[in-house]
Order: sequence, then C-alpha cells, then structure tokens
Amino acid sequence: MEKSDEALILLRQIIRATDMQEKEISRSTGLTLPQLMVMQTLRNNSPITSGELAKEISLTQATVTSILDRLEKKGLVARERGVDDKRKVWLHLTNDGWELMKGAPTTQQSLFTRRFDDMQNWEQSMVVSALERVAFMLDAQHLDAAPVLDIGQLDRTETTAG
Repeated sequence: MEKSDEALILLRQIIRATDMQEKEISRSTGLTLPQLMVMQTLRNNSPITSGELAKEISLTQATVTSILDRLEKKGLVARERGVDDKRKVWLHLTNDGWELMKGAPTTQQSLFTRRFDDMQNWEQSMVVSALERVAFMLDAQHLDAAPVLDIGQLDRTETTAG
C-alpha cells in the first residue's frame, strides 16, 4: 500500500470517528457537539456570562449566542440579568440541563485534549507540525476553524433523524 493511501485512510478514520460521535451524541442527548460543549462548560463554570463562555470554548460571541438560544428554547439553559449590574446576563444550567448532563458522554475532544496534554512538549510540537502540513496539503490552512471536533457549521439548526 502506498504511504499516501495510508495517510488518506487515517484522515478518513478521523473524519468517520468524528461523524460517528456526533451522531451518538445527538442520539443520546438530542444535542449537537457544540451544544454539548456549551453545556459542559456551564456545568463546570456557572454562573458565567456569554462573553466569558465564548472565550472559554474558543467560539465567537455570535455562535455562542445562537447555541444558547437553542438550548434556552429546550429549557436546558437559563439567562438571568445581574442583580448588581443589570447590563450583565449570567448563564446557568436549568434542572433539566443538570439532569441531561448526568448521562452525557465524554467527547472525543475531551479525550484528545487530555491525551494531548499528557504528551511531552516535543511530541505535541511534532503532532501540530504534521497537522499543519496536512492542512497545507489540503489547501485548508486559510479556513477559519474553532478548536472543536465537529463537522459543519457550529451554530446550525438541528435536523431530525428520518
């Protein structure tokens, strides 16, 4: 087998694993991966403002607002105006949100981050360098992307399974 075929197989395995996890998360929680990440961050950092949340998960304020709107409609997240400073809006999980998070799966992103952080600095640099080269080879280095293992737009609407 050619080395290029081996590399393409590995890339396809990564894409398939990401897609499969997204479908599993949706099936088990009714959430998209970015929604689950927002919920996990709120679980760990509540109360928090949307600006702080956006920084915490490295997404734009607009994307986070869109995700929060959907989670609020589902009754999983609540927004409360600050008592001392009415300009601030604090976010937290509702009781339904807490219940949902009890059974939520660990994401590939969490697993990757934990394992990547356990690597030596030189190993991390090698992985990043190799991935930068792959992005360049695919002419993808110019694309804006959040540090989220998900396929597609992060603030997309959910689709129902058919």
